Amino acid sequence: MNEFQSLPFHLQLLVREYGQSTYQLIQGLRQVEDVAERTRRAAQIVQLILRLKPALRDQPDIQTRLWSHLSALLGEEMELEAPVALRPVSLRVTRPKPVPYPRQPPRLRAYGRAIEALIAKALTLESPAEREQAAIQIGRTMKFLFRQHNKENAKDATIIRHLSELSNGQLKLDPALVDQEDLFEMGPGVAPGTGGNASNGRAPFVAQPNQPRRTGPPSGNGYGNSSNSFGNGQKRNKKGGKKGRQEPQQPPQ
Repeated sequence: MNEFQSLPFHLQLLVREYGQSTYQLIQGLRQVEDVAERTRRAAQIVQLILRLKPALRDQPDIQTRLWSHLSALLGEEMELEAPVALRPVSLRVTRPKPVPYPRQPPRLRAYGRAIEALIAKALTLESPAEREQAAIQIGRTMKFLFRQHNKENAKDATIIRHLSELSNGQLKLDPALVDQEDLFEMGPGVAPGTGGNASNGRAPFVAQPNQPRRTGPPSGNGYGNSSNSFGNGQKRNKKGGKKGRQEPQQPPQ
């Protein structure tokens, strides 16, 4: 077991923060018997740390923090005439418990565990209208994730079936209503979080009016100017005229 591994855990964190070379320089201060000389060299080490980590300069009370860490690595028995008031290092003295990694894979890989958590949250809603709105929002997100995972187009019937499977049949939507009002689409024709009508307990669905389609040939340049067709029609005619016209050939010199 080397010297680094024999240190307490909170001091091991400090060594990893500032590096092994900086720790060796701090340990070299133990050989200096004069307190004033030891403090001068400690100040140089503090300046070295700031040069190696320039981002630390913007942190508040960085001088107090660095001098306190240096004193903790050097040892409290070694006296230092620090320019700031030293404070004890408040770090963990024991190793934290490892964070448990989820072992159970998602039931449907395309949606992940986040969708399952949203479905579990939606099942806690008591209001049928709120539960239906939550199911619509979850289905809309599921369709977006399905398109990211699979190149083929996601059908609404497939999303409804997957939603029912993940909720064990507790979240159900009418396929005809979803297809009629495009509840799973995120385009401008669907208002987020709306669907259905107020007579059957659903929130009103807001649809944008369809723009009339132009059947005739385009007139003007689309910006209110009809004198120049599409803006660059004259340039095309000029280029075409130059290509068809033959330039007189000059006799060889």
